[in-house]
Amino acid sequence: MNARTRTRVRTVLVSSVLGALVLGPLAGAAPAQPQPPLRNASAAVDGPDTAALEQALVGIPDGDVSAALVRVGGKGSWTGSAGVRDLRTAAPALENARFRAGSTTKTVTAALVLHLVAEGRVDLDAPVTRYLPGLLPSSFTEPPTVRHLLTYTSGLQPGANLGSTTEEMYENRFRTLTPERVVAAAVAKGPAFTPGERQVYQNIDYTVLGLLVEKVTGDSYEHQAEVRLFRPLGMRHTSFPAGPDPRVHGPHHRAYADIGGVTTDVTEWNMSDRWAAGNMISTTADLERFLVALFEGRVVPQRLLDQMFTVPDIEGATYGMAWQRFVHNGTEIWGKTGSRPGYHTVLAATRDLSRTVVHSVNAKSAREDGFPLVARFALPAFNR
Repeated sequence: MNARTRTRVRTVLVSSVLGALVLGPLAGAAPAQPQPPLRNASAAVDGPDTAALEQALVGIPDGDVSAALVRVGGKGSWTGSAGVRDLRTAAPALENARFRAGSTTKTVTAALVLHLVAEGRVDLDAPVTRYLPGLLPSSFTEPPTVRHLLTYTSGLQPGANLGSTTEEMYENRFRTLTPERVVAAAVAKGPAFTPGERQVYQNIDYTVLGLLVEKVTGDSYEHQAEVRLFRPLGMRHTSFPAGPDPRVHGPHHRAYADIGGVTTDVTEWNMSDRWAAGNMISTTADLERFLVALFEGRVVPQRLLDQMFTVPDIEGATYGMAWQRFVHNGTEIWGKTGSRPGYHTVLAATRDLSRTVVHSVNAKSAREDGFPLVARFALPAFNR
């Protein structure tokens, strides 16, 4: 029995005993008062727009955002935090809080796959079926390559899920949906389009890549992330939950969402269905460490890093491998967002690391259109 199988066997009983962990609707809770922002800046003539960054933190909690942590680096650094860790107690936010990092997990998965490419154990342009034989039925006459999966151009359809809205997912928050079931449901639908024809951002590609990492290494995805990335980079507060464990261990903020129009605590949640596409727990300091090391070429070789930041020549494509390219005030930025109920995360930087930003925001709107949160807490770092 391998490590992944042992983890799965341990997980099947937990959903029946976890209901008491969730506080549920915050009926009768006194409204938390806005906390004064805490910030720490280093002087730099061409540094970040600290006035705009500080303004973003004013008035939190504000009815949507309950806490925000922002780290800016590059030419001049700035850190700021505001809000509360718990709406019930109004205790101030923690600068070292751990949080669900959502789809920023995909940047770790892409780095793991490129590790295996650098070792000669995976070929970017080989069909995924070379490493996962039997994955695809005969309806896939042209199987996607590893590169297609990394760049969201695989043609796979979305897999099984536990709901399409926050309300639906909340009802299933202690259920377990394994990666194998997610993928089986996806491939049973057949291809959506010929691989390489379009770019469609989705989780299924990175769920398959997680399975590929396990098959090639004979080890669990989680352990490979730990030994290849987290330990070497000193990311001591970054991990994955043990199977369906719904808790965030260590110091953290409570997370909230609107469930049926009621502000509800959604901190405890089994996110195992997101797995290699979105189940990581981290801190802003750890993610900044990963971001800088990756962009400096210390995580994957430069030749592969350049491919990671290459957008496929497809109309409308904006993503390379995990990372998305966009332009703000004439500056090219590469970033990745992550959102789970109550949590919104951003990693972003210029290729030369003249500016970096990492933020973690606890917001009821986290799973909605995330651009207002990005515009408020991340983009000011690139104003100049």
